[in-house]
Amino acid sequence: MTQEGRNQQIKDLTLILLYLTSWEEAKNELKTFRSWKGYNFNSLNELEAQGLISGSRKSKSVYFSDEGINKAKKLLQKYRLED
Repeated sequence: MTQEGRNQQIKDLTLILLYLTSWEEAKNELKTFRSWKGYNFNSLNELEAQGLISGSRKSKSVYFSDEGINKAKKLLQKYRLED
């Protein structure tokens, strides 16, 4: 496997872990999914640059975008971790 392929797998699995450990918060009618960001910062930065997650550099958690949630669900199917 190439280094690029390995890095992509790390980002995929990081997104999956973020999703699996996320929780839902509701503020008025707005619902968001958050997760603690205790993962590799390079991967987190790349996921944020892709618009899949967001969060302050000072915050200990991140928010999922709708695109991030959808991609995480597709990755769960890809890696056969969810039916």
